[in-house]
Amino acid sequence: MKILEIKTALQIAKSKAEVYEAIIDPEHMKNYFIAESSGMMEEGKSISWKFPEFEEYAPVNVLKLVPGEFVSFEWEGAKDKNLLVEISLTEVSKTSTLVKIKEGKMKADKMGIQWFGGNTEGWANFLACLKAYLEYGINLRKGGFDFMKKK
Repeated sequence: MKILEIKTALQIAKSKAEVYEAIIDPEHMKNYFIAESSGMMEEGKSISWKFPEFEEYAPVNVLKLVPGEFVSFEWEGAKDKNLLVEISLTEVSKTSTLVKIKEGKMKADKMGIQWFGGNTEGWANFLACLKAYLEYGINLRKGGFDFMKKK
């Protein structure tokens, strides 16, 4: 059976240091991704994130941080399955960074295909929201997923 792994990337017109801080600091993340966090991402630390459209908290185990270069963590990226997320930052110029995200891996079965579609969409949205926030100060996520809230 084939194995699925999400891979997506986007170039952002900010330095690696600025992009890295926006990814690990919940005060930045609240402007494009999450509503709350139990703390800053720190290597070896377990934190939790709350998304604006859901009541539950998502546990996040921070595995490795290389300032300005790399972030990796595990989270429940699929139902009852912890998945590895790796975010790599590559300098394109002093004021531009290529952000690459990998998540996975899952079997190419019904659950894996459902995860692949939903989380690929999610990571593409994450990158677009991060870019809008860092380059233009816009929170694209705000209100964008209100339709998903439990009634």
